[in-house]
Amino acid sequence: MTTARTVLFVLYDGLQSLDLTGPLEVFHAAGRIAAADGAPGAYRLVTASLGGVPVTTGSGLRLTPDQDLARSEAPHTLVVPGGDGTRDPDPALVAALRALAPDAQRVASVCTGAFLLAEAGLLTGRRATTHWGYAGTLAARFPGIEVDPEPIFVRDGPVATSAGVTAGLDLALALVEEDLGGEVALRTAQALVMFLRRPGGQAQFSAQLTVQLAERQPLREVQQWISEHPEADLSVETLAGRAALSPRQFARAFAAETGRTPGRYVDDVRLETARRRLEESADSVESIARGCGYGTPEAMRRAFLRTLAVPPGEYRRRFRPGSAPRSAPDDPQKETVR
Repeated sequence: MTTARTVLFVLYDGLQSLDLTGPLEVFHAAGRIAAADGAPGAYRLVTASLGGVPVTTGSGLRLTPDQDLARSEAPHTLVVPGGDGTRDPDPALVAALRALAPDAQRVASVCTGAFLLAEAGLLTGRRATTHWGYAGTLAARFPGIEVDPEPIFVRDGPVATSAGVTAGLDLALALVEEDLGGEVALRTAQALVMFLRRPGGQAQFSAQLTVQLAERQPLREVQQWISEHPEADLSVETLAGRAALSPRQFARAFAAETGRTPGRYVDDVRLETARRRLEESADSVESIARGCGYGTPEAMRRAFLRTLAVPPGEYRRRFRPGSAPRSAPDDPQKETVR
């Protein structure tokens, strides 16, 4: 592009300051890195509120916008942060978003900013996410939206929604990568000490945090054993034996007390363990696959693509400090699927 991409950040009373400043700093850092590479003016960052008046964030921070939202031209990217101000939004704010969005190339929300997009009709018929604590409310209030509470961000056409606070940084990095390429996005993450560049499909919580701790001690011990031995035989029959229950009794009790079937829990723990080892160790993909119970690198690859939408080699390149090569020598094949 020969002209800067305008990124317009919407300001209103009660916004969450980190929902604003996090993505803004990502775009700013990416622009500086692109300029250092001889491509100045990658982004033009603008803030706007109704009437161009100062706003107060939920934490009391006073912000002075650059311009009047109602008089703003449609930007390349429209970013709507979340915050307490989304609970009972000003109709004029919703109308301004509704007017600007159709001519913007991209619209993005952070956390409960999804409620403002929903009020403006921008999420109707689309898949979206928000902070897990508000996903049920969003789905109930706007039944025309397919609300998915698990991913950290969701892209549906030109509209992107993200989960709480830090997920806005992940979404901003994904948009930077789309604009300026993977190398600039990676260097931006490193510059901001964003150790993890998480793909949108990554869950908002780890496997252990998304389930309840079983009430009965034998089942709690099975949960712990699964986490400590992902490479073991974790069939229902084997786990039931450890809990001194029949397979049918075990499966029913485990699901009732944890909210997750044994098979799903095992899958989640194995994936999470493999992710952590890719991030923290220099072990080969084949070694990690065996150590996490996948058996073969291809089986682990399929699990990563199914859940995270990136293969293990690409995941390691994105997330491990120091960054491994784009195609590690031990990968079963060059992993180009994104």
